Amino acid sequence: MSNQPIGLFDSGIGGTSIWKEVIKLLPNENTIYLADSKNAPYGEKNTEEIIELAKKNTEFLISKGCKLIIVACNTATTNAIDFLRKNYPIPFIGIEPAIKPAALLSKTGAIGILATKGTLTSKLFEKTAKEYTKNITTIEQEGEGLVPLIESGKLNSPEIKKLLHKYLKPMLKFNIDHLVLGCTHYPYLIPQIKEILGSTVNIIDSGQAVAKQTKAVLEKNNLLATSTLKTSYHFFTNGKKEVLESILNDASSEFTIEQLNY
Repeated sequence: MSNQPIGLFDSGIGGTSIWKEVIKLLPNENTIYLADSKNAPYGEKNTEEIIELAKKNTEFLISKGCKLIIVACNTATTNAIDFLRKNYPIPFIGIEPAIKPAALLSKTGAIGILATKGTLTSKLFEKTAKEYTKNITTIEQEGEGLVPLIESGKLNSPEIKKLLHKYLKPMLKFNIDHLVLGCTHYPYLIPQIKEILGSTVNIIDSGQAVAKQTKAVLEKNNLLATSTLKTSYHFFTNGKKEVLESILNDASSEFTIEQLNY
């Protein structure tokens, strides 16, 4: 079973930011990635809808023989990971906003969080925020409209820039020194975010932490790949194939993309 693939799913292409960190740390692992772009953004759906989509995605990846699944979506993690862990027999790795390191590292006592509505209103987010931000000023901002623009290939569009200015500029008045990205789509906006916030604000996303946790769970369960054969990276999407291709164009490894009627 150790040479079976790692599965990843997201409400589209955002989770590829996690995938890139995973294959960097675990170059011998095969992966299967499911981009459920047709149903993006998950952040605007209710908990029941998100759980149903997470179930469907999980069962698809299990049918492909995945030995472990990374829920490469903050909204799906915060709303559905407990359900998935209770109902399926394989390990799951979740993703939630990196509030803890931002709060612990903050010198100004103020941090910003840019996330989807589905993440910001979830019980898991509320619990984490309450635990680590007792003495920290936290500016939460819903990134409404950002995911659909990224999914439609408008990564560097005037519309994206306008929204980022609207969402981030007010945070500077609170003297934030860390910005937590609470959606796996948002790391692709980091160059533009830096232009707005400048060099004094540290930007934190979950990619490296998720890759390390994936490695730790694979080791614990004796599931690390032992094969030295060429690795396989397979992507499935029910959205625009060319948008997924463009976001993967910096990947140094060969991959295949399959269009899915899903």
